[in-house]
This record gives sequence, C-alpha cells and structure tokens, in this order.
Amino acid sequence: MSDDDQTPDDGSVSQDDIDSMFDDPPASSGDDSGGGQGMNLNEIEETEGATESSGREFAVGEPMAGDVTAIYDIPVQISAVLGRSTMQVSQLLKLGRGAVVELDRKVGEAIDIYVNNRLVARGEVVVVEDKLGITMTEIVKSDRS
Repeated sequence: MSDDDQTPDDGSVSQDDIDSMFDDPPASSGDDSGGGQGMNLNEIEETEGATESSGREFAVGEPMAGDVTAIYDIPVQISAVLGRSTMQVSQLLKLGRGAVVELDRKVGEAIDIYVNNRLVARGEVVVVEDKLGITMTEIVKSDRS
C-alpha cells in the first residue's frame, strides 16, 4: 500500500474517503423512484449544530461511516453544465453582446452535475424564487478504477 492510500494521522479526510461517500449512498427505505424529497441546504445547516463530532480518532484504514460529521466542513465545488460548444478563436473574438452560442443539448434534456469535476448526477433546471436551482433526477454511479 502506498503512502497516498493511507489516511493521515492529523484527522483530515482523503479524496478517496469523500469519493466513496458519493459512490456508496446510504440505504433508503421505501421507493427510490426519485419522487421523494431530499434534505435541502437549510435543513443540513439546522441539524449541523445538533450533531457534535465524537472527537474520536480513527486508526489507519478504519471506516468512518459512524462519524460523517468529520467531513461537514470540507468545501466542494458543484458545477451544473447546461451544454458544451466548440468554436475557433476567430469565432470567439467575433462574439458580442446579444450573441447566441449554440450548445450540444436540446431543451428539456438533463444537465450534468459535477462535484469537484466528477460527474455525480443529472438533473433539471428549476427556478427557486428569483434564482436558478437544480433538481437531481438521476444519480450517476461512477466506475472507480
């Protein structure tokens, strides 16, 4: 086992630990047809103070599933990709205000949702008050190599 595969003793969490949480979602009860409601950001923030970390230190290789609060403060980048387009630099330089760039997706087609540049889900664009949001319609199971 290389040094990269071991969890540091300073209590930090490796990228592999984070990735495994996305790859192995917790078992849900009942129908998983996508009609249920997930937890929104406000609910997570409200319950965050109620669950304190045990302060327990884990041995190298010991699973941390019972203490997921260790990862609550790790920032991740979430990106929603509506579509992609390719053009030459000369075409790009001709773009101005009001220009339309045609994307490779059709209206109503699912958008890709990335967490730290890894595709994790697909969804639909929704409007929440005066802002755009995303409804996840499909979780993508990645094949970790």
